[in-house]
Amino acid sequence: MSTQRKVALVVGAQGVIGRNLVDHLATFDDWEVIGLSRRSAPDSGRLRNISVDLLDPEDCTKKLSGLNEVTHIFYTAYQERPTWAELVPPNLAMLVNVVDAVEPFAQDLAHISLMQGYKVYGAHLGPFKTPARESDPHHMPPEFNVDQQEFLERRQRGKSWTWSAIRPSVVCGFALGNPMNLAMVIAVYGSIAKELGVPMRFPGKPGAYHSLLEMTDAGLLAKATVWAATDPRCANQAFNINNGDLFRWDDMWPKIAQFFDLEVASPLPMSLATVMADKAPLWEEMTRKYGLEPHTYEELSSWGFGDFVFSWDYDMFADGTKARRFGFHDFVDTEEMFLNILSGMRERRIIP
Repeated sequence: MSTQRKVALVVGAQGVIGRNLVDHLATFDDWEVIGLSRRSAPDSGRLRNISVDLLDPEDCTKKLSGLNEVTHIFYTAYQERPTWAELVPPNLAMLVNVVDAVEPFAQDLAHISLMQGYKVYGAHLGPFKTPARESDPHHMPPEFNVDQQEFLERRQRGKSWTWSAIRPSVVCGFALGNPMNLAMVIAVYGSIAKELGVPMRFPGKPGAYHSLLEMTDAGLLAKATVWAATDPRCANQAFNINNGDLFRWDDMWPKIAQFFDLEVASPLPMSLATVMADKAPLWEEMTRKYGLEPHTYEELSSWGFGDFVFSWDYDMFADGTKARRFGFHDFVDTEEMFLNILSGMRERRIIP
């Protein structure tokens, strides 16, 4: 990596992806980091935080157009909506507002990194071609990931900066208040099962227990994102980024249950959003009983996302060899990843 001074603008800096990206950039002496998020956060070291409403063009222009020192934009922001079609306008608008506010004034802008996912391949719609490859054709819209990439491709024509599209699987890491945090789903679900003295049953569809899938460690993803943004070979390319191994829940679930010192009973399909809806008082009691950090049950709950992931009764994986061909060779053992994240939550007193 070049020693020339670089200034990263991390959009969505307090999410599970953005937070790990900020931490990774902080390990390099030649990076300064500006974090954008809706929630205010204190500055620290070479990190400067800005609270901004990405859906408000005027707020973006007011707070971001003066950031003419930015050399790299890392876009990781996301807003949830009830339907696939409703996801498009806000998620496209946020990216457009950031680029419109920064790109015309950042004379040394070198790269814009776009965080995507396997929705590009229609993975959220049902069984899709596996392993998915970056060259696969797009599916029938709506799909905001595709719209975002097409916007960057049009905007980049004739410009000196380049773009990359990073496509992880389910991203696992530590973050609070994130609507797509599978590790937190498992952590809270297992903790409550332990407290209630019931076995840790897999709650998803029967077929999902035996399907092949993969994960993406948030730390690994951060490394890959910075690599793609700084290696000239990666200019204007998309990359699948995954841990590098495959697993089935029928093998992984008992190992996770063992972390909680729980038995595993037969899978039982049930909506976590429904069966965990009444557990807030229990969690408050557990917080006092075990001296946990005083996070609200809502901050720790991603039950809808858990239901989504555990409903995949089809294979869910993509080909990660393009990144390796272009020079990125890091990998993570997924079993170790889950256990390390759960151990970290226990050390932080997030779970008992």
